[in-house]
Amino acid sequence: MAAISCALSLSGLRSNFSGETLGASICSSSSSASGNLPLRVICKESRIGKRPVEVPKSVNVVLQGPNLSVKGPLGELTRYYPREVSLTRDESGRIVVTRALETRRARQMHGLFRTLTDNMVVGVSQGFEKKLQMVGVGYRATVEPTEIILNVGFSHPVKIKIPDGISVKVEENTRITVSGRDKCAVGQFAAIIRSWRPPEPYKGKGIKYADEVIRRKEGKAGKKK
Repeated sequence: MAAISCALSLSGLRSNFSGETLGASICSSSSSASGNLPLRVICKESRIGKRPVEVPKSVNVVLQGPNLSVKGPLGELTRYYPREVSLTRDESGRIVVTRALETRRARQMHGLFRTLTDNMVVGVSQGFEKKLQMVGVGYRATVEPTEIILNVGFSHPVKIKIPDGISVKVEENTRITVSGRDKCAVGQFAAIIRSWRPPEPYKGKGIKYADEVIRRKEGKAGKKK
């Protein structure tokens, strides 16, 4: 069968989920008898990645090649950016994250590094915090200058060293607040505290996040007489 050459352009299609216009094109090429045609899909811009990052007046931003440094009232954070993404400043002083390459890895990193950039700006200006609640008879926590001490039913108290850049506050011996400028570090340290006594599903005893909902299980009923 003779080779078939076709050029097809599709535009104006709308997604049922986002309502945004989709674009696709099929390149002109020779087709075999099976009728297979190579399809090239034009990828859309990341909805998260294309949003500029607002920079408050209290935050100082320094761009040096692939390195970003932000300094604010709560301290300073720096991050190295891979070659797949690039950073610029627009006329309003906002940080714009764009793709430097049109690869699958670059598309995956676009929205991620925009979110990480926004977390840096918010972290040095407002900070992040995680709240935990201790539930159980005799469960309590105390804070010393460099560590937090947990009494959670073991034969000995659990001592956890507090990392640099993290502050811990305990209220009423059972409510723990972990705060800091690095969102990842705050979440990681809160998860370490929780891991020493995760909440069990029968009575809910343990260390849980303040907004965490524990799905309870029904205990074994006694034998009916």
